[in-house]
Amino acid sequence: MARVAILGSCITRELWPRRDEAPSDLLYVSRTSLPSLFSTPVDPGGAPGHGLTRYQAMAVEADLTKRGLAELVAHRPTHLILDFIDERFDLLALPGGQIVTHSWELDSGGWLGTPAFAERREIPRLSGACEHLWRNGLDQMALLLNASVLSEAQIILHSARWADHQRNADGAETPLTREPHIWDGRPASLVAHNQLLARYEAAFMAAVPQAQVIAAAPQNRVADPAHRWGLSPFHYVPAYYDDIRQALAELGV
Repeated sequence: MARVAILGSCITRELWPRRDEAPSDLLYVSRTSLPSLFSTPVDPGGAPGHGLTRYQAMAVEADLTKRGLAELVAHRPTHLILDFIDERFDLLALPGGQIVTHSWELDSGGWLGTPAFAERREIPRLSGACEHLWRNGLDQMALLLNASVLSEAQIILHSARWADHQRNADGAETPLTREPHIWDGRPASLVAHNQLLARYEAAFMAAVPQAQVIAAAPQNRVADPAHRWGLSPFHYVPAYYDDIRQALAELGV
């Protein structure tokens, strides 16, 4: 039976929106970035995560304590699926040299008010500095995938892009009705982030050539206004998820 691990975002986790539909042995590591995964731990400071769900708070704490890699190795997945949609967040550099993912959950949950973050420095996602850090993280990830129990896993890259059109209830497709945001108040360039995803995926495949690439049909890379999490460039129409589930089934998931 497949033991599946996801290092990525909701676009992969949403393949199985109901818990009883998901693989029985599933590990999901999200709201992180390759530079953060390989950084040194940060004391989370006991912030309660006000307003967050238990899962959201746990995702932040995993990014801070850097336990995601250990969880992946301990899980010994037969299939490891990566997608880079969560690689849209800026990074934070702390005085001790640690790198942290500046997710909405970190921002909203109270951690930024703790002493560990008093002298933080923002590293914009689209900056050259962030790209340099990410490629260093990729080098370390490639080593891990080749020199640990993860080398036994089938590595799968779920290739994705931000959608620039939405499919309405009548089946008509129209341009997205609002400028994309990383979260409310933090607008983002759809074109620049899609270019970034293309660079990241090309670099990943050069570093991990054994990975299998799966992708939805271009006509199904469309946003869904009726998506249960709302309209977003990466909340897709049902046919998108059907395509990816079929591709994974062909790889034994």
